[in-house]
Amino acid sequence: MRKKLKFFLARLLLLLLYRLVRAYSRTFRFSVENEQGWLRHLEGGGRVLLCTWHQQFFAAIRHFKNYEPHRPALMISKSRDGDLIAGIAQRSGWVPVRGSSSRDGEQALNLMVERLRETGLAGHVVDGPRGPAGRVKAGLIRLAVAGDAVIVPFQVEAENAWHLKSWDRFLLPKPFSRVTLRFLPMSRPGPVGNAEDLERERRRIEKIMLPTLQHGG
Repeated sequence: MRKKLKFFLARLLLLLLYRLVRAYSRTFRFSVENEQGWLRHLEGGGRVLLCTWHQQFFAAIRHFKNYEPHRPALMISKSRDGDLIAGIAQRSGWVPVRGSSSRDGEQALNLMVERLRETGLAGHVVDGPRGPAGRVKAGLIRLAVAGDAVIVPFQVEAENAWHLKSWDRFLLPKPFSRVTLRFLPMSRPGPVGNAEDLERERRRIEKIMLPTLQHGG
């Protein structure tokens, strides 16, 4: 009985948290830029791997509900915080794949590749779950290459926002702020035959994404 009650309360908490996030996100004056190019690629049979910094994923949750028909996958750590994020992601139409670079990463990466090849769309947080901030991890490249996908970085900018005192200076737009979700051009990784190739591609994507990293005040 206690286990059932605990399970029920956990699900209720996740539902309330999801509704709170959705309600909060609806206050944003939201706009999207440069989405059509990669959507056409996806609808034409291509595969797309969306990615961003850990600090910026929160403000995109509202819009990413629109991708629910594709049932995209997202790798989420097996931490307590990850449990909450996975619950929100699942209610947003995304498929959580649990694991990270520090725990069950290889198994999770293989599952991500399977999902990406099956549905054509997946998401990845390039410096999560623990950082360091501003460093793209090699898993992004491995996933894109194995899944035969283009990489599409995105950034979130808020007219008014708080930056939390966390390792990544987590971005939390203020209510009623103007928020812009901007997709960068598609980028297909070059051949990756060894560790040097992998590092070359990792650095290339990192160079593309670093200008979008926000340091907060």
